[in-house]
This record gives sequence, C-alpha cells and structure tokens, in this order.
Amino acid sequence: MSERIPAATLVEIRSVVLAPGMRAPAVPEDTQNVPLEMHVKGFLTHEAKVGEQAEVETPAGRQLVGTLVDAAPAYTHTFGPRIAELAQIGAELREILHKRRGST
Repeated sequence: MSERIPAATLVEIRSVVLAPGMRAPAVPEDTQNVPLEMHVKGFLTHEAKVGEQAEVETPAGRQLVGTLVDAAPAYTHTFGPRIAELAQIGAELREILHKRRGST
C-alpha cells in the first residue's frame, strides 16, 4: 500500500490529451494507435497517493489534473554525448574576434 504524499510536494502527473485514433490525419498509423500523453511536474495542491487523480500547480501557476505517477521526480535528460567538433569552437571564435579587433 503506497503512502499519501503531502500537499506542496513536487510530483509528476500524467494525463491523456488525445485518445488513440484522435490525432491529425497526417500522423503515421503506428502513432495514431497510441494515446498522446502529457507528463507534467508541479506541486501537489492536496495530498494524494501514486495512482490517484491529483491536482498540481506548475511553476508557471497553471492548475492541471492527472494521474499521480511519481513523487519527487528526477530530471533524467542530458545534452547527450560530447561532440568533438564543437570542443574547439570557443577557441576559434576568440581567435577570429582577436584578429578583427586588431585590424580595426
């Protein structure tokens, strides 16, 4: 049995925005067959359990309702692996700017 999460806790909710088959006609068929879901992080307005309907207030002040899926969610995105070609851009730009300043 999961515990109740107190109000004002940062959580993630999920809700279905479009049911399968409700998407634009140009969307590929395999995408048409799955729901379009919204995942939002916000602060609980009332205590709730994971799996229950819950209301959150986002940092922008929006009030949204969805199924509570996680308490204190982690940010799992990254900017990806290092791109070697980009590593020298800063030095190259400084050199270009230095040369331009010297020629004026």
